[in-house]
Amino acid sequence: MIQAANPTDERAFGFLRINERETKPRTRGVTEIRGPYYTPMGKRYLQDVLETMGAYVDALKFAGGSFSLMPRQVVKELIDLCHAHDVQVSTGGFIEHVLTQGQEAVDQYVRECKALGFDIIEISCGFIVIPTDDWLRLIDKVQRAGMKAKPEVGIQFGAGGATAAAELEAEGTRDPEWAIQQARRFLDAGAYLIMIESEGITENVKVWRTDVASRMINALGLENLMFEAADPDVFAWYVKNYGPEVNLFVDHSQIVQLECLRAGIWGTKSLWGRVLTYKE
Repeated sequence: MIQAANPTDERAFGFLRINERETKPRTRGVTEIRGPYYTPMGKRYLQDVLETMGAYVDALKFAGGSFSLMPRQVVKELIDLCHAHDVQVSTGGFIEHVLTQGQEAVDQYVRECKALGFDIIEISCGFIVIPTDDWLRLIDKVQRAGMKAKPEVGIQFGAGGATAAAELEAEGTRDPEWAIQQARRFLDAGAYLIMIESEGITENVKVWRTDVASRMINALGLENLMFEAADPDVFAWYVKNYGPEVNLFVDHSQIVQLECLRAGIWGTKSLWGRVLTYKE
C-alpha cells in the first residue's frame, strides 16, 4: 500500500484500498513539481506541501532561474528541506540563459549547483539552438560533477516562458523524428530522464499533437520520459492513456489532484473507477 506523506505516519483511512505504487526512490510514476515561479515559495510553504504530500513528490524543479533572485542561504534551506523528505531538486532549464554568457559562466554554474546541493541539472534549448554534440558535452559535464543530467526535447521552436500561442505558431515546429534521435543519443550518454516539452504538443496549440507523444513513447520507452503536463486536462489524458505510472511534471498546486488520479480514488467522468494497478 502506498505510504503516507511522512513514512513514519499511518495513512488516514488506511482501510480503504488505493492503487499500490512504488515507494521512493521510484523508477516509474515519478512526479516532479514546479517550485517557486508563479508564486513565491519559502521553507514554511514548502514544508506544508511536503509534510502533507511529500510521499508523492519525487522531485522539485526551480523554474525560470528563480533561485538566482533569492538569497543563497534560502536556496540552500529549500534544497535541504527537500532532501529531508527524499525529494530530489532540479535546476529547471535555466542553463539556456547561462550558455549565452559563455563557457566560464557554465563552469561556474555547474560548480555552484553542486555546492548548493542540486541533484539534477535540466538541459534545455527552447529559446536557443545548439549542436547535439555540444549538448552531449553538457550532459557529460553535469555527470562528471556528480549530478544527474535531464535534457529537455520538444518540437516547438521558441518554447518556454509562456510565449503566446500565435507567436509559437509563427515560429513553426520541428520534425518529431529529430527530437527522438536526439533523445536516443542523450539516453545512450547516460541521461537520467528525458523531459518532453509540452509546447507544440499539448500546450499553446489549437489541436493536441498526441501523435507526437505516442511516437516518442514507442521509440524511447515510457520509463525514460517525463512529460510536462501542468494542466489538469493534460495530466488526466496521460494517466488515462498510459496509466498511473507515467512520469509527469506538474505545478506544485496540482500534486493532490494528480495523486488522486494515480491512486484511483477520484477523477473525471472518463477516469472515475478506471485507473487501476495490479501488483503481486
